[in-house]
Amino acid sequence: MTEDETVSARPERRDAAENRRRILQVAMRLFEQHGVEPVSMNQIAAEAKLGPGTLYRRYKNKSELCLDLIKEHLDLLFEDMEAYLERHRTEPPEQRLKGLIRLFIGFREKKSQLLAGVEDAPPSNRRPRSKSPIYEELHQLILPLFDEMNENGPAPDPTFRADMLLGAMSRDSYVFQRETRGYTPDEIWEQLCLTFIPQRER
Repeated sequence: MTEDETVSARPERRDAAENRRRILQVAMRLFEQHGVEPVSMNQIAAEAKLGPGTLYRRYKNKSELCLDLIKEHLDLLFEDMEAYLERHRTEPPEQRLKGLIRLFIGFREKKSQLLAGVEDAPPSNRRPRSKSPIYEELHQLILPLFDEMNENGPAPDPTFRADMLLGAMSRDSYVFQRETRGYTPDEIWEQLCLTFIPQRER
């Protein structure tokens, strides 16, 4: 790239950063007012005074936009989870898993709208509909704990158990238990622990 080309490219990068800021600001305002689901990408583009093409060049769908909005919070969540595991590394895996489940339920309660937007990502050739962009990261934290539990004797396959637990903590399952069954977050946590975590013999 020549010096002239470098200079001319700089305003484009500034414009792109400004467009991103406007998109995220408008999207957050609309999501807070109406919820994520009713707001369309065209509505966000119109409110941000941008063409739909500009919006779709940055975000292929609303799920990608939600992920950008929630990314910093997700980074903090996983940092908290890893710090929790480190602080409690000498405790039994059952106790550490209970702590991770509680942290995720707390996060879901605080960021339910944006998290739902991320989980509603359309399917792709690389990722089935059932997996959100955060699914694998959670799976990687949970799977070693189930592996440790298996050291104490015969138990279900750790990968299967991790998949089933994440399915039970998914948006659809969680909202059903919360709104239809009427369970509180603490009650959901307790039931998940009773269902997926074996009780150690005293």
